[in-house]
Amino acid sequence: MTTGPGSLSAQAPACRLCGAPLGLTVVDLGMSPLCESYLRTDQLRQMEPFYPLHVLACERCYLVQLESFVPEAEIFGEYAYFSAYSISWVDHARRFVESIRTRLSLGSDDLVVELASNDGYLLQHFVGTGVPILGIDPAANVALAAEERGVPSLVAFFGRDVASELVADGKQAALIVGNNVLAQVPDLNDFVAGVKVLLRANGTATFEFPHLQCLLDGLQYDTIYHEHYSYFSFAASDEVLRAHGLAIYDVEELPTHGGSLRVYAQHADGPHQLSEAVDELLAREERDGLRSPDRYARFAEEVKESKRALLDLLISLRGEGKQVVGYGAPGKGNTLLNYCGIRTDLIDYTVDRNPYKQGLYTPGTHIPIHRPEKIAETRPDYVVVFPWNLFDEISAQLSYVAEWGAKLIVPIPVARVVEPGRSGLLGDGMADIENISP
Repeated sequence: MTTGPGSLSAQAPACRLCGAPLGLTVVDLGMSPLCESYLRTDQLRQMEPFYPLHVLACERCYLVQLESFVPEAEIFGEYAYFSAYSISWVDHARRFVESIRTRLSLGSDDLVVELASNDGYLLQHFVGTGVPILGIDPAANVALAAEERGVPSLVAFFGRDVASELVADGKQAALIVGNNVLAQVPDLNDFVAGVKVLLRANGTATFEFPHLQCLLDGLQYDTIYHEHYSYFSFAASDEVLRAHGLAIYDVEELPTHGGSLRVYAQHADGPHQLSEAVDELLAREERDGLRSPDRYARFAEEVKESKRALLDLLISLRGEGKQVVGYGAPGKGNTLLNYCGIRTDLIDYTVDRNPYKQGLYTPGTHIPIHRPEKIAETRPDYVVVFPWNLFDEISAQLSYVAEWGAKLIVPIPVARVVEPGRSGLLGDGMADIENISP
């Protein structure tokens, strides 16, 4: 069930996959604005819409999800996130392209389609290889950036109708790529049905998405925001695809986004053999309680403790007269700022490499966003790294702050102070690469 903008239903919302009533709370993060709705100076005195960030789980299929309050066109019609600003994410995409070209023996007769192709960060690595490509993205501004990289792009919300039009035009895909898009689709059934239509009989569809188990274990509550409608366990992704005649034949665990999965799917009667990794991961999720209400209740309490630890640290530092600023203005940072109630009383400003965000203010909390050079100009005592999954990359970029004795703060899972220039925090449950915004 989808409610209109700002409206609340008196009835229990329905699961977007199977339609069962939703009643099991995973975590309630209160009310928050859309995470990419950055503000101009002239908008700071205007009313901002806030919507619930109440995460629920379906007790029939155990898809974890948010109720949909805002039409996807309002979120994705023009988008402030450009993938190519994360060097490590672009490199992740390059390595995937090199691997999948070999694995599937892709050639000039094999169309590759990426769904939510953004600014061409991934498909650009196919340019010049002779493999035909097509990007599909609903945001005209980022699709234009993709075209400038030589990536043909269709501006559209993908689903069954778009897929049918492409097939009628003689296009069927040997490979469909969907990186971090499943979570951002309000109508899952229409989207996956479209994949079924567009995929060639012997084709492969790959999807990457943050793993629900990592979100729970790493207290990654800041990855919850309104444009992330769903949060996938491996079992739930398997169920979504099976519902539309697709079957996962392999899965890989990745460090991206604090811990992600890459699944390889085909038509139910496709040619690829089933990997042992599929059954092994399904069994592990079952053992780890991803279908247990108790697991979600524990997560909700741990999130509250994480919030208190961050606030305790920031209040203490400000009480000592320390200047604290931020690095990055990702969507996840806006969830954290709004849930924790952090404004300019605790963090003076943040910076971001994306010129699209510079000169604007964070939604809800109105923290100004500057160019990265602002840090060297003001020489703060502490820098909070909001895109913490990019910590290795950012820590290297900020190594110069050690010149005046500044330190970094990692807010998730529990706030801690880290020396600038340090790397290799992957062993502490943190990832080394991250799509810098959502």
